[in-house]
Amino acid sequence: MALSSTFSRLNLLPKPSLIFLRSWKPLLLNRSSKLLPPASTSSSSSLSSFSAYCSSSTSTNSTSPAPKSPITEAQDDLIVLGIETSCDDTAAAVVRSNGQILSQVVSSQADLLALYGGVAPKMAEEAHSQVIDQVVQQALDKANLSASDLSAVAVTIGPGLSLCLRVGVQKARKVAGSFNLPMVGVHHMEAHALVARLTERDLQFPFMALLISGGHNLLILARDLGHYIQLGTSIDDAIGEAYDKTAKWLGLDMRRSGGPAVEELAREGDAHAIKFSTPMKQHKDCNFSYAGLKTQVKLAIRSKNVNAVIPISSASSEDRRSRADIAASFQRVAVLHLEERCQRAIEWALKIEPSIKHLVVSGGVASNQYVRAQLDQVVKKNNLHLVCPPPSLCTDNGVMVAWTGIEHFRVGRFDPAPPAEDPEDVVYDLRPRWPLGEEYAEGRSEARSLRTARIHPSLTSIIQASLQQQP
Repeated sequence: MALSSTFSRLNLLPKPSLIFLRSWKPLLLNRSSKLLPPASTSSSSSLSSFSAYCSSSTSTNSTSPAPKSPITEAQDDLIVLGIETSCDDTAAAVVRSNGQILSQVVSSQADLLALYGGVAPKMAEEAHSQVIDQVVQQALDKANLSASDLSAVAVTIGPGLSLCLRVGVQKARKVAGSFNLPMVGVHHMEAHALVARLTERDLQFPFMALLISGGHNLLILARDLGHYIQLGTSIDDAIGEAYDKTAKWLGLDMRRSGGPAVEELAREGDAHAIKFSTPMKQHKDCNFSYAGLKTQVKLAIRSKNVNAVIPISSASSEDRRSRADIAASFQRVAVLHLEERCQRAIEWALKIEPSIKHLVVSGGVASNQYVRAQLDQVVKKNNLHLVCPPPSLCTDNGVMVAWTGIEHFRVGRFDPAPPAEDPEDVVYDLRPRWPLGEEYAEGRSEARSLRTARIHPSLTSIIQASLQQQP
């Protein structure tokens, strides 16, 4: 669908929302955004209320647009810029609310990953800072738009590495403040789940999702937008971390990241050559643990006298075969752990929501074809359908952030434009540890304690509390 020659963003004056909390930490963390009625409502009184709400700020935004009619499905013609810097990729995209991806730009940190054998937070932050302006500008240029054509800016505020999140949030606030655009703060894992609704427009709530990446393993029941039940999560290391470490220890080329390198080498090996133990067989829950499997891999590498200093490209045929067997055996057991947890989670989810028809598998590891094939067998056995976004939308990207911003913007969950210039003492609302949903009561782990440190309540609990407060 071609863009019209002129596009005016919706001029809305919302109350401050729960999604992107401002630096001054308002009294209610779970206060909801609600669109004002049409023009008969007094904008001056609303601005006064907003100023009082933000009274502890060192600066307020006095240039909020005048209110117009609320969003409806018919007039929902939105264009949103999405910015993603939660870990090691700098990404931006422009997406239209009809699902049209107008542009997508990703700057990879593959060289840094190869140099450090994984993500080095400080180096990653510097890499983000060096390219963020260029990436955002390229996204706008490829969409043939300027920032003034946007309806809103969406940005990942957590979970992730705080140093990296800060770069994206600073840039998003600069763009939004300069062009008086509302903002949506996005939960990274929710974005991985919801991007499937962009590629599969018939995907309706409720559905299940398995989100697998370098930093997270998460099994959720998505009951509605902003309403998620956590069926299982990582107790220690995520599957993507296990892939990366295995690739590093096997001397593989990390410039492609560990997952693709291990998957490729595994095709040459015997998946039953090494008898690795499946994690957490004794625990009948849906949580994940890969720390023990990593240890098994390290011991196997040592027993085979694999020298990671020698790259795989220079290994002897016998050495290469040993490495391939380890890679294949690791992958089989790592994915078997996913299969077992998914099977149990499907059984639990169908008790809660018998109408479930789909399992969404997303996140960087969802690009792995072996993972997809094995999980497809589990899904078919339960008469469900597997939904996987294309690989370019499984890894971290700006499209998923923009689309999630659109979904929440439609229902009024967003913040007004920030100040054009942030004060020097501004404290950004970053959420490095931010649960997506509340834990399923029957699924509480009997294994060693989960990481329980929380900076913020879950996204679901915030939104549900705000809905209860609405008249």
